Amino acid sequence: MDKVSSISEYFARLNERFIPSEAKGVSCIIQYDFSGDNSGQFHFSVEDGVLGPVTAGEHPNPSVTITMKGEHFLQMGNGELDGAKAYMTRKMKVKGKIPLAQKMKKFLPPAE
Repeated sequence: MDKVSSISEYFARLNERFIPSEAKGVSCIIQYDFSGDNSGQFHFSVEDGVLGPVTAGEHPNPSVTITMKGEHFLQMGNGELDGAKAYMTRKMKVKGKIPLAQKMKKFLPPAE
């Protein structure tokens, strides 16, 4: 997976990054809330290895919500910032099912 230069590019190419076999048995709604220069809200579903479409805006009942600055998200998506380190240094906040957030790295891996 190539690195991306914007959040819109990340989500436009999300299906290239998605690994269906790693998401077997997963049923969830993932919400992202970004602040800063790349602010915005996006969500999508994962249903037993199938990635749903990305939708702008807030979902009323997400399984997990990830809140962070857009620039930190791009660093994480590009493999320049580890998700666990982002969480531990408070660059990323997770609300909801934390084990799901940890599993996301397997079915939505960062760029190499």
